[in-house]
Amino acid sequence: MRLRKSWLWGGAALVLGLALGWSLAGPVAVFGQNPAVPGVARGLQPSLSPSPVSDAKLKVFAQALALIEEQYAEPKTTKDLVYGAIQGTLGTLDPHSSFMTPEEFRELQIETKGQFSGIGIEIALKERVLTVVSPIEGTPAYQAGLKPGDQILKINGNPAKNITLMEAVKMIRGPKGSKVTLTINREGFQQPKDIVITREIIPIRSVKARILDDGIGYVRVTHFQDKTDHDLQAYLKKMQQRLAPFKGLILDLRNDPGGLLEQAVRVSDEFLTTGLIVYTEGRNRNQSMRFYARAGQEGKVATVPMVVLINEGSASASEIVAGALKDQKRALIVGAKSFGKGSVQTIIPLEDGSALRLTTALYFTPSGVTINEKGINPDVVVEDKPLATDKSVQKLRDELLSQHMRAEGLTDKPWNQPITPEELAKDPQLKRAVELLRKWPPKNLAQHP
Repeated sequence: MRLRKSWLWGGAALVLGLALGWSLAGPVAVFGQNPAVPGVARGLQPSLSPSPVSDAKLKVFAQALALIEEQYAEPKTTKDLVYGAIQGTLGTLDPHSSFMTPEEFRELQIETKGQFSGIGIEIALKERVLTVVSPIEGTPAYQAGLKPGDQILKINGNPAKNITLMEAVKMIRGPKGSKVTLTINREGFQQPKDIVITREIIPIRSVKARILDDGIGYVRVTHFQDKTDHDLQAYLKKMQQRLAPFKGLILDLRNDPGGLLEQAVRVSDEFLTTGLIVYTEGRNRNQSMRFYARAGQEGKVATVPMVVLINEGSASASEIVAGALKDQKRALIVGAKSFGKGSVQTIIPLEDGSALRLTTALYFTPSGVTINEKGINPDVVVEDKPLATDKSVQKLRDELLSQHMRAEGLTDKPWNQPITPEELAKDPQLKRAVELLRKWPPKNLAQHP
């Protein structure tokens, strides 16, 4: 039985190097039996016996296909025509559903296992506009100052309007050392700007950590890929040994565009001993699942006071974690409202090696709230430092880059090197999280004990 692969990624985001955003870093068989993740159900296979109605429609399609092959002015292969028809069909659905050729599917599987060649951004179609969800820390896109919410108007001078995510990937990806020019529109820009970025090999490390001198740990999850939970567990174990007492934990999910559904569940489970984490609902009964925390697991950090940081670049899988910890009153959520992407995509391999990426369900937080188009609202709102608008383009770009690199600056040092007051002063959201933990429990927040 072929397993279907499912994951969550901000706004159907794609990491451009080819496409890490589809996070097949060992794409988890969420619709296959997995005893380590409660509530996982086995998926149904598509029916191979079409109904009389669908059979009649297929005859019309076959007739049209034959006429095109025989009479079209230029020769076309049957494969190209069939693939085009599939792409057209998926194009009538939501912007997160798409078709992958065998080559694209193979590249997707390879490139999301830990490194790929590209510029390192996650993109989404937001209101049909190609939009940056977030750049991956330390990548060429990150260094170039791309920012969550940036609209990509052109790619190498070619309009990006009305193109699919996969078409955008094809236009932006390329070999190491080659360049791509993105025409970016951003709030505050008087006119769009061209940004030239050199493609590189992008190694991906999804978990980073630091500590504070007063027993507070800091963990940043940049995206949810295969073994993110193992990397998180390793850092938490080190913190439990190093920090005595372990007074508080900050989980930073800012600019985390998402990833694997199973990893979102596993990461949430590290901080919970009981209760619902997330549930999904789809047309198919076996696409409706409930995921619960596991009791009795060793090494959990289930009682340490905890703050989760989110912002507008936190999407999908990161919103699952934030929503679960908020609804279960396990953590205080600090920052700005998250992206709001609440659908599940399933990868369904086809017999010739191609695959469908199909939206099959919506997910809901434990309280029954869908975040799709809504996002997670923080318990404590802390906006990032506002940007001045009366500066030169270069100065504005430098300021944007400086703000966007704060979290990277925190985590490019050894994990056991304490965060300094100077570093905290540059990051108002992190600074507020530390203040809350130092005065725990929080006051005037009735939803938290």
